[in-house]
Amino acid sequence: MILCQISDLHIKRDRKFAYGKVDTAGALQRCVERINALEPRPDWVVATGDLVDSGALEEYQALRPLLDRLAMPYALLAGNHDRRDTLRQVFADHDYLHGHTEFIQYALDVGEVRLIALDTLQPGSSGGMLCRARLDWLDALLAASAGRPVVLAMHHPPFQTGIAHMDAIGLDPDAAAELARRVAAWPNVERIVCGHLHRPIQARFAGTLACTSPAPAHQVALDLRADGPSAYVLEPGGFMLHLWRPGQGLVSHQACIDPAEGPHPFFDEGGSLID
Repeated sequence: MILCQISDLHIKRDRKFAYGKVDTAGALQRCVERINALEPRPDWVVATGDLVDSGALEEYQALRPLLDRLAMPYALLAGNHDRRDTLRQVFADHDYLHGHTEFIQYALDVGEVRLIALDTLQPGSSGGMLCRARLDWLDALLAASAGRPVVLAMHHPPFQTGIAHMDAIGLDPDAAAELARRVAAWPNVERIVCGHLHRPIQARFAGTLACTSPAPAHQVALDLRADGPSAYVLEPGGFMLHLWRPGQGLVSHQACIDPAEGPHPFFDEGGSLID
């Protein structure tokens, strides 16, 4: 099973550039083309939030045809730039979005793996929150998934990254601590996959591995100073591939959306092929 993760798409109405400089729609279009060309193709794609830039109806209307070009089914999460009601309106035929009366959270079977999406959106705030209702819902899903490999998807990562301006709008610390207490009880949680950071970052969390995904377009600047400014860089865009094999577990790969020269076979100095 291959689960592809994309995140932080930040699509604007009429395919306008984010910040007047970043072609988010063009980057997502190239990302979709790259994913469709993979051999083997992923079984599913999950988009871990910040699908659009301001939650406007016209932005989701611009997003939908871009994602509908994917050759495999896809699932959506809400991030702090999203609006649940408008997301549900434009993707009304995505039944999993409507299973909870308030939050966008659900469970899907992707081969042998159970994908659980957890809603961290806190309307009116860039930071993330997990209330008792959401955590109790997660408890019930984890109990129902006992013995099966689980990938938990959420927008805000549950760990501090060292990028100060992003940590300031991260998941509420008390919510992260309560999430850790509940996840630690379930060793079958193979991975917690997140967005929000526009960078690939990994950390141990509650007995498992939590990681964030790069974005197709702009990345958050890697600046570990305590007073580092809020800034983005136009580093190569990317996405994640999470490969599950029985007996091996989950292995995660970062991929770039734009092609690079190659692949070239390995030869030694004498021109002989190196095995």
